[in-house]
This record gives sequence, C-alpha cells and structure tokens, in this order.
Amino acid sequence: MAFEDVHPQAPAHILVIPKRHIARLSDLTERDGALAGRLVTTASRIAADRGIAGRGYRVVINCNAEGGQTVDHLHLHVLGGRQMTWPPG
Repeated sequence: MAFEDVHPQAPAHILVIPKRHIARLSDLTERDGALAGRLVTTASRIAADRGIAGRGYRVVINCNAEGGQTVDHLHLHVLGGRQMTWPPG
C-alpha cells in the first residue's frame, strides 16, 4: 500500500507500507524476504511514476525511537523532487 505523507519533508513524500502488521524493520525475518523485496521494488516504481527516479530520490526506513520511528508499523519513505542533503533536513 502507498500514500502521501501527511507531513511531507520533500515535494514528493510517499509512504510504502505492508498490509500485514510488522512493527519495525528489526522484526523482519528470513521468511519476509519476498515482502521486503516487494516494498523496495514498489518504492522504485513509485519514484518512476512520480517522475523523480531520473533526477534521484531517497528511500528511508526509520527503526525504533532513536532511529526516528514515530509510527509503530514498518514503512518506507520515498522522498524526492528536490536536492536531498546529508544529514537529512
């Protein structure tokens, strides 16, 4: 599943989430390999569909509080449409 972030950090900011509840990245197991692959390929497809793949985009997964995770459900952030900086901000 994918939808726009309600607090976008870039002109394009889409969340990609699995329908099955997985609280965080560290909860994935070897059995979840196909699901993890689908999440990443979905992020890539969305970047292409939004027209940001050619110029570049960022895919972020936050894990636990110190990693910036604020929602207790695994999700990927697809960010683009502007120059991304490091550190993020």
